[in-house]
Amino acid sequence: MKIRVGFGFDVHQLQEGKPFYLGGIEISHFKGAVGHSDADVLIHAICDALLGAANMRDIGFHFSDKSLEFKGIDSKILLKRTTDIIATKGYSISNIDCTICLQQPKISAFIPLMQETLAKVMNIDKDDISIKATTTEKLGFEGREEGVSAYAVALIHKD
Repeated sequence: MKIRVGFGFDVHQLQEGKPFYLGGIEISHFKGAVGHSDADVLIHAICDALLGAANMRDIGFHFSDKSLEFKGIDSKILLKRTTDIIATKGYSISNIDCTICLQQPKISAFIPLMQETLAKVMNIDKDDISIKATTTEKLGFEGREEGVSAYAVALIHKD
């Protein structure tokens, strides 16, 4: 069995009046993330971790923010396509571990639904996706509530 690990990171600016998608669900908040797609920072970090583990470049290479095809797209579609892309090299997902950095809103109550949603998209067990949240203690752009960032590590394997 061959196993590989990949790391992903993403960041998006927060803006009043935008919808806030995180981990494949919409969270009610007066600010939302700005981006070419639905700006789901967590899914984008997971995609980069998976693609990196398979040595298949990054999310921007596969889903360009210059392409109208991806304008406003649901990031769950990008995640599903990413799992299909790594499968072309024979890889399957072993597990994912993520951290979201965000001052507001508090998202701990939403984590089980995010896990369930993402597990379905990736066709893995809910127990194989760990999502954690942290503030930055009011430091940096996350602490000033100007943006949100996410980190992800993915372990993939092929027999």
